[in-house]
Amino acid sequence: MLQFFGVDLLDLWRGRLSLRRVSVLINSLLRQTGRSVLAATVDEAAEWTESDYLLARISDALELNNWLFIQANSGDDSNDIPAPAPLPRPGQVEQEPEPADYSHASTNEVIDFFNRMSNL
Repeated sequence: MLQFFGVDLLDLWRGRLSLRRVSVLINSLLRQTGRSVLAATVDEAAEWTESDYLLARISDALELNNWLFIQANSGDDSNDIPAPAPLPRPGQVEQEPEPADYSHASTNEVIDFFNRMSNL
């Protein structure tokens, strides 16, 4: 508060500053800077704007779409490529990926499935 407004927060305890005034100053700081330095120090997720998060989601969706397209149009004898990892976001805790079995159904299994579904 001292850096941005010249207001000493100790004045709050000295009785020269009210909580309402502190709230107004913080809200004006958030409006002025958009992504506040204060918010970025409190929460790492504030480092990105909403547009940054939306672009990361779009990028992740495109990567997954491309991977699914390649998997669907690859032959059985082709090498498997790993699924794409999403872009890391600020403040996101890294989790170890759970092992998953990405086995695909054979053509005969798919035909049998749809034959059984049509008989219902």
